[in-house]
Amino acid sequence: MSEPRGSGAASTALQDRTDGPDASTDAFDLIVIGAGSGNSIVGPEFDGLRVAILDDGEWFGGTCLNAGCIPTKMLVHVADVVTDVDQGGPIGVHSRLRRPEWAEVRDRVFGRIDAISEGGFEYRDQRSPNVTVLRESFGFESLGDGARPHVLVSASGARISAPQVVVAAGSRPRPLLAAYEPDPRIQDSSSVMRLDELPERMLILGGGAVAVEFGHVFSSFGTAVTVAVRGDRLLRALDADVSRRFTEIAAERYTVLTGVSADSVDARPDGLRVALSDGTTVETDLLLVALGRDPNSDTVAAASVGIDLHEDGRISVDSEQRVLSGGRPVPGLFALGDVSSRWQLKHVANHEARLVAHNLLHPGELLSNTLSPVPGAIFAHPQIAHFGLTAAEARDQGLDVVTVTQEYGSTAFGWALEDDSSACLLVVGLDGALLGAHIIGPQASILIQPLVQAASAGTGIRGLARSQYWPHPAASEVVENALLSAEEALRERTT
Repeated sequence: MSEPRGSGAASTALQDRTDGPDASTDAFDLIVIGAGSGNSIVGPEFDGLRVAILDDGEWFGGTCLNAGCIPTKMLVHVADVVTDVDQGGPIGVHSRLRRPEWAEVRDRVFGRIDAISEGGFEYRDQRSPNVTVLRESFGFESLGDGARPHVLVSASGARISAPQVVVAAGSRPRPLLAAYEPDPRIQDSSSVMRLDELPERMLILGGGAVAVEFGHVFSSFGTAVTVAVRGDRLLRALDADVSRRFTEIAAERYTVLTGVSADSVDARPDGLRVALSDGTTVETDLLLVALGRDPNSDTVAAASVGIDLHEDGRISVDSEQRVLSGGRPVPGLFALGDVSSRWQLKHVANHEARLVAHNLLHPGELLSNTLSPVPGAIFAHPQIAHFGLTAAEARDQGLDVVTVTQEYGSTAFGWALEDDSSACLLVVGLDGALLGAHIIGPQASILIQPLVQAASAGTGIRGLARSQYWPHPAASEVVENALLSAEEALRERTT
């Protein structure tokens, strides 16, 4: 079995400290499982506590930094530059760039990312005297009850305990269920960004955000991409109009196969042969599995100690982020991020970390997680941003709503782009409440924010467009005009 990795405090703590409940248990005041958003909890306010941060990952700092949000968006930026030039014909730009140099782009991305990750580990391991970093997998042996601490045990048999534990263990790529033998040409989102060289052909299994972002990246880099999805369109969980628009645009850039899944993968010297559920096969040089992510509750042995789990494996928490067992909060036990959140979004995990930090320090003044709505953004081409209900979801809930669709092409910004496919869609209750917003098009991830602010504040849409200036001729006029259209639609419905 492996020994705990690391140096300094990380490598010596379990040998030097034996002041736990018994001689074989190392006692801490706080244990944080995970070095992503959980790591941010341990600020100066915790300097008086003995803290252990547990991280058995390949990188320190969590998925977002090392294999998720940040490196993908650095790659997406390059892909956007290439695509904007390639698609410049409608505005008179008839040119094509030489394909990007993959190794140069990759090394720029991870030259920065890896330095930050290594620096974060060095700071915690060498320059945080009250923090011990243990780079090994730990699972729960027993839960505390307020009088007794929580106890965890590692793969090598090391035991640690603390009265307070935060589970921020994250999630991992969902594996391929089809029959196949392990092969380096079968990749997931954690590894595909570090390829030595680009494949000529790539098959991506999945139709969600990860699949379409990588479809954008690798197709812009010159790889012949095929995306295969079980549903009838890409991004099916989104608003139907947005999903249809995106699928049509994507199909102009790479091959989109709908209504199929993978049955088996046959590895051959000259490539992979993937048998699909409709009886067809796809020959490819690399298979990217992008079928979603699974919470890491099993890696901490949550079920074995009676922690409540959702059907999808997420740890169940209350509004204060306290872990539940038998429907009741476990004293001193919190969870945050992908291991417990249905959103699997970094900005959600960061907010939950701030809330948990407060609740650890102020057990008599617990804060609840009441932020709503939760926005999401997909950095493909075009961008998509969204929150709240779709029109179909509102109807299914029996809500009486008005919906508006504002095309980018109706604004001066849209004229500049010769845009005929981008739009802002709003779902508004008859009381003026903004129930949902869905944007597909350039700068969508930025344009969504004033709508998030309005929905979060509960101000409704009435007067929102007219109560402030909107720069002309900026992209934000799309949102302004959508709000004005929604107000007019409300007047027609309510008078």
